[in-house]
Amino acid sequence: MKDRIKERGYEQGSAAVKFLVLLSVIFLIGHAGYNYVPVAYSAESLKTEMQTAVLQGLALPDKVNPIENVKARINKAIAQNDIPPEALVEVKQKGNALTAHVTYTRQVDILPFGIYRYSYNFDHTATPTGFLLKQ
Repeated sequence: MKDRIKERGYEQGSAAVKFLVLLSVIFLIGHAGYNYVPVAYSAESLKTEMQTAVLQGLALPDKVNPIENVKARINKAIAQNDIPPEALVEVKQKGNALTAHVTYTRQVDILPFGIYRYSYNFDHTATPTGFLLKQ
C-alpha cells in the first residue's frame, strides 16, 4: 500500500492548489458582478423612465410644452439612477409623437485594481407606443 503512495507522489497537494484557483475564479466573477450589475440595473431603470416620460408627454394638455416636460422628467431620472451628468439628452417631436434619445458611456471595473475596465455604452431611443398614437 505504501509503495503505491510513493509511486504517485506527484498527486499529493493538488487539492489545495485547485481550491485556491477555484476561490480566485469565484472572487473574480463576484467582483465583476458586484460592479457591473448596478450599472446595468440603473441603465434599465432609465429606459423604463424614458418610456414613461415619453408616454406621459403625449398625454399633457396643450398649455404645457411637452418637450421641456419630457426633458425635465428624464433629467430627474438621470439624477435618481446615478447616471453620469454628462449624458446627452435629446427630445424631438415628430408630428404628434415624441422621441427621447439618451447616450452616455460609463467605465466599469471588471477586474480588481483597474486591470480591466469595460466601457458600458448606453444608447437608447424611447418612442411612444399604444393607443395614444392611433388616430
